[in-house]
Amino acid sequence: MTDALGEALHLMRMSGTFYCRTELSEPWGLTMPDMADCLWFHVLTSGRCEIEVDGGVTTLEPGDVLLVPGGQGHRLYYGDAESPLVTTLPHTFETDNYAILRHGDGGAVTHLVCGAVRFDHPAAKHLIKVLPHVLYVRQADDMRATIDLMAAEARNLRPGGEAVITRLADVLVIQTIRSWLANDPAARTGWLGALQDQQIGQALALIHRDPAQQWTVERLAHQTAMSRSAFAARFTELVGEPAMRYVTRWRMHVAMNRLRDRDSTVSEIARGLGYESEAAFSRAFKRIVGVSPGQARAG
Repeated sequence: MTDALGEALHLMRMSGTFYCRTELSEPWGLTMPDMADCLWFHVLTSGRCEIEVDGGVTTLEPGDVLLVPGGQGHRLYYGDAESPLVTTLPHTFETDNYAILRHGDGGAVTHLVCGAVRFDHPAAKHLIKVLPHVLYVRQADDMRATIDLMAAEARNLRPGGEAVITRLADVLVIQTIRSWLANDPAARTGWLGALQDQQIGQALALIHRDPAQQWTVERLAHQTAMSRSAFAARFTELVGEPAMRYVTRWRMHVAMNRLRDRDSTVSEIARGLGYESEAAFSRAFKRIVGVSPGQARAG
């Protein structure tokens, strides 16, 4: 694993939108809503569950983990039952973003830990965007200890149990993504493949760490011990766009994040990303994003 991919995983700090421990008695069904800019996760700790995403159905066994990285709506069920929107059902809230849900028709019980999480760092957000629509890991040995701990907490919720489960859930999300990166051939193509290339991955890591630096093709080539022409050709081949366009687009990823935080003015964001004037930054932002920084912040 190159530094760039390792750093992208390291930066996957999650802000939990919602976590839920569910007790579902057969037959049962639930519909999860669309959650823009979020990743849905489901961990089956006991019982049986089927998940329908984009028309495809996956059957979970205890110990399985399934992610819906794009946050699109989907259905969980077992047996022939209605699948109401989960937000319409009564929950017992232990904290503002952690709840217990009991639902179903009184048969055999299934236990799930579910949640929707958001990622704040641009590198983590970009990594999530290039993942498949559904990411499924079946009873991975290197995740067994985490899942067993989560199952034990879910069976007997003790004081502080919600804190333990939410932190274990965050760890499982990263473990699931790491498992997919290590085992799926699709993880070695496109931007993900570029992250894992020894020289282009190093260049990407430099850009991600310091987007305000006055990067040029020559400087990046020198940093990776390549000729200018060889670097430019290989970067475009692996990443899918020229190096300097990627630098500009990455700066706009960072800018979007800072605009949402509302802690900095547009002028401060421009200076922090290496632009000599707010006007130059605004022109670049509109060219890449399609709207002005002010419109993006308002939206």
